[in-house]
Amino acid sequence: MNIAMKNRYRAFVILTVFSLLAPLAPAIAQLRSAQSRDVVILAAASLKNALDEASTAWSKETGKATKISYAASPALAKQIEAGIPADLFISADIPWVDYVAERKLIKPASRFDFLGNEIVLIAGKESKIDLTIAKDFPLRAALGDGRLAMANIDAVPAGKYGKASLESLGVWASVADRVAQAENVRMALTLVSRGEAPLGIVYRTDAVADPNVRIVGAFPTTSHPPIIYPVALLATSTNPDAEAFVAYLKSPAVRPFFEKQGFTVLK
Repeated sequence: MNIAMKNRYRAFVILTVFSLLAPLAPAIAQLRSAQSRDVVILAAASLKNALDEASTAWSKETGKATKISYAASPALAKQIEAGIPADLFISADIPWVDYVAERKLIKPASRFDFLGNEIVLIAGKESKIDLTIAKDFPLRAALGDGRLAMANIDAVPAGKYGKASLESLGVWASVADRVAQAENVRMALTLVSRGEAPLGIVYRTDAVADPNVRIVGAFPTTSHPPIIYPVALLATSTNPDAEAFVAYLKSPAVRPFFEKQGFTVLK
């Protein structure tokens, strides 16, 4: 290929790439603009009620705004890896923050353990199911022909904690083929709330937030890894308001919002 042909080919490649990227420019600009105006937070689905209240209070106090996207922690971690414009990640477990940290996608000095939680067995509010959660408890019999609602047991923290507990208590094998796996813990809660599953495993904070379910019992904390919600600023964040919001999360002012929902505030 002579020099003239190489130059024409290079120009063709540049124009082609530009034409492919040009339609994306407005969307990318809009996301970056939103990030500069608001604190963009990626948060585990189980945080919704408490974090909504806390962010509303912060906004009233400071005049600053937040935009919060709730989803399962693995989905949020993958979005961060893909380069979504955001400021803050609040995961429902340590491993997914470790995942983004290993890829140098957070500011390490900003990371801290924020909250603790419990997992519980729930039933519909009118259900007569009565179980004591202990070694070899009769969970399979209590399900009857129904399903056990859980968040995804391989990736979502609540699902992983639930499976670990059931394995520790010696009942996982008896119910493994009766599990209805949901995309996140709030969807598992919804299955029980709507009567589509007789029992489910969710965080205590989820159960407290839904008047259509009741707590049958809590799983022993020794039957699963500690439930910890870490917080970290993303490496790409340049929003000074994000640091202010993190400081707010560490202040006594936020405790009532989270403790009311059943969280343990660790910081």
